Amino acid sequence: MMQSVGIDVSKAKLDCCWLRDSQKNKVKCKIFKNQPDEFRHLGDWLVKNTGSQPDEIHVVLEATGVYHEAVALQLYDRGFRVSVVNPARPKKFAESMGYVHKTDKKDSVILAKFGEQAKLALWVPEPRKIRQLKALIARLEALDEDLQRENNRLEAAELTQASEIVIESLTTMLEALEAERKRLLSEIDDHIDNHPDLKKNRALLESIPGVGPVVSRMMLSVIGSRCFSSAKELAAFLGLIPRLRESGTMKGRTMLTKQGPANVRAKLYMAAVVAKSVNPDIRQHYDRLVKNGKTKMQALAAAMRKLTHICFGVLKHQSEYQPQTA
Repeated sequence: MMQSVGIDVSKAKLDCCWLRDSQKNKVKCKIFKNQPDEFRHLGDWLVKNTGSQPDEIHVVLEATGVYHEAVALQLYDRGFRVSVVNPARPKKFAESMGYVHKTDKKDSVILAKFGEQAKLALWVPEPRKIRQLKALIARLEALDEDLQRENNRLEAAELTQASEIVIESLTTMLEALEAERKRLLSEIDDHIDNHPDLKKNRALLESIPGVGPVVSRMMLSVIGSRCFSSAKELAAFLGLIPRLRESGTMKGRTMLTKQGPANVRAKLYMAAVVAKSVNPDIRQHYDRLVKNGKTKMQALAAAMRKLTHICFGVLKHQSEYQPQTA
C-alpha cells in the first residue's frame, strides 16, 4: 500500500505529515530543519513510522522557489517517490474540501491528502549540467538588471548635474559590472562547450534564423530541464498556448495563458520580432494570420509559439533548420 506524505517547505523548516488513515483523519506530523544534515533524519523517520520502504512512500511538496530543491533531490536519490506540484493546485484542492484555517501543519496535511487523491506525475531532477547552466543564466540576468539600474542612475545623475564623485562612482560600478558580465558569458560558453551534446544542440538552435546566442542558451536550459513529449507540451509549459475567455453573452478573445517562466517568454518575444523578418516560415505564418484578421500582437504570439515548435523540432530530429516555405 502506497503511503502518502505531505511536506510544507519554508526557508527554515520542513513540516512533514504522514497520512496514517485518511478515512479516520489520522495523521502523524513532525518538524525538521530545512538543512542538508536533517534530510537523512527525515527519510529515516518516514521509513520507521510508516513501516514501508522508500519506493512505497509518496512525498508531495510544493514548488517554493529554491527551498524545496535540496530536500526533493535527497529524497529522490534515496528512492522515495516524489511529486513537486504547483502551489495553486493544492490551494484549489483545499478550497474544494472546505478547509478554512491555514497553518504550516495544516498545509502539510492538505498536501498529503492531495497526494493520495490526485494522480500526480513523479518528479525527476534536472541533469546536473542543466542545473548549472540555469544557475549561470539566472546570474547573468541578475547582472543585466543591475547594469540597467546603474545606467538609469548615471543618466539621472548627468541630467541633474550631480557631483563628479557620484558620477565617478557610478562609472566605476558600471565598468565592474560590465567586466563581470563578460566573464560570466565566457563561463557560460565554456560550460556549453565542455558538454558535447549541449554544444551540438546550441549549434542546431542557432541554425534557425531569429535564434541567437541569448535564445539558444535559454532554450537549451528549458528543453533540457525535462522530457517534453511534444512541441505542444513545450509551448504549454512556456505559457504560449491560446486561451479563449467567454461567458454567457460576453464574447472574449484568445490570449496566451502566460503560465511558466516569464523571462523565457520575454526572450522569445524579441526573437519572434526578429524572426518575422528573417525567417521564411515565421514570416509566412505571421503574414497569413494578419491577413486573416488577427491583430499584430496575436500574430506575434503565434510566431513565438511557431518558433518554439521549430526549436523543439531541430533538437528532436538532431538536424539543422530547413525552411518549409519555398
